[in-house]
Amino acid sequence: MTRLILPPFSRRRMLGTVGAATLAAPAAFAQSAPATSNNGPAIQVSGAQSAPIPIAIAPFDTQGVGAQITQVISDDLGHSGLFRAIDPSSFVPNSMNNGTPVWQNWSLLGAQGLVTGDVQDAGGGQLRVEFRLWNVQQQAQVQGTAYTTTPDNWRRIAHIIADTVYQQMIGEKGYFDSRVAFISVAGAVTSPIRRLAVMDYDGANVQFLTDGANMALSPQYNPARQQLAFVSYRGGTNPRVYLFDLQTGATQLVGGFGEMTIGPRFSPDGGSLLMSVSRNGGAAIVKTGLGGGGVTELTDSNSINVTPCFSPDGSQIVFNSDRDGNQQLFVMNADGSGVKRISFGPGQYAEPCWSPSGDLISYTFWGSGGFSIGVMAPDGSGERILSQGFLVECSTFCPNGRVLMFYRQSPTGSGHSSNLVTIGVDGFNERLVDTPTYASDPSWGPLLA
Repeated sequence: MTRLILPPFSRRRMLGTVGAATLAAPAAFAQSAPATSNNGPAIQVSGAQSAPIPIAIAPFDTQGVGAQITQVISDDLGHSGLFRAIDPSSFVPNSMNNGTPVWQNWSLLGAQGLVTGDVQDAGGGQLRVEFRLWNVQQQAQVQGTAYTTTPDNWRRIAHIIADTVYQQMIGEKGYFDSRVAFISVAGAVTSPIRRLAVMDYDGANVQFLTDGANMALSPQYNPARQQLAFVSYRGGTNPRVYLFDLQTGATQLVGGFGEMTIGPRFSPDGGSLLMSVSRNGGAAIVKTGLGGGGVTELTDSNSINVTPCFSPDGSQIVFNSDRDGNQQLFVMNADGSGVKRISFGPGQYAEPCWSPSGDLISYTFWGSGGFSIGVMAPDGSGERILSQGFLVECSTFCPNGRVLMFYRQSPTGSGHSSNLVTIGVDGFNERLVDTPTYASDPSWGPLLA
């Protein structure tokens, strides 16, 4: 049996390890149903966006963990906007025969894909979760895998299965087995308690990492380590950048220079950190190595240069600056050379974020029409607005670059609400992320597996 090694915070210490084994198709169907398909994705993404893929997800069980796993898989695929889960009440009875689908029954429903599975007690406090993905049109098994894990790890298994279905049918890695760092906002409107927190991408399994005694802001996930960077007012009146170790819970100040440090962003390899250092009314962008190596100043502080973000290959940096009179977006080489302005709209731009796929930069825009979340190509072309509101800010990409998360603030009778929202980069499928408190400042982490 192969072992699926989990990153330390990705629940090795919380939820235990997971074993994964490949399942062949049932013996009666083995010749024509390999465990994996070499024919490429079943569906092109462009088609799935306009007409979501109809997929049948047969209940792993009618109650307990099996029913919960089934629901999370269905929710994950549905939330992507690329799949449409067929209503289980329409399933034809007895549509499996000795572990093999009765193809005509699933074809009658219009299903292009079929997910089947089972949950069994493996003994020793372990569960065995089996699943198979079937291509109904080709009448073939596409994937078959069994996982052995602890019962409290069931939700992660569901996300991993959904990612597998996504990848096999779309041809790209999914994003469901990932976590998001954010700021939990609670308490009185005049003196809110802002705590550093993490959660599953869908809002489940929230963990509060700080106690709220000192305000926390602007968390950022390290793409290569179990670590967050965030801004806090602890230890003084000026905000400073700190590191939080997700394995040990230890907090460490990053440097002690400048009047204040804000806007941290990790390099793609996770070994260095960009941030802005306030000096004499301006702000300079600097890079510091997390393992030593000193500080490199990439811009001067003659203007306000903030919110830097690396390109996924680490060769360029996008940032926000008022050097031309008002806040606009600029791109420079990783060494600070070759600065080029890329935004020219009739308003102000801030908080750029480079997509992991490299093709888009998201940003916050505000002008006469209020606040917006938008995207553009790295050269500034193809600019388009995805969502607008009273206040929308702090966009972050999912691991495959197809979905953004940001926070939306709206007026209420007693102040303002603050909620996390996801939306596709095509501007469709906007959804609220349910959290136990108001929330802001999301940062989407990498895939855990």
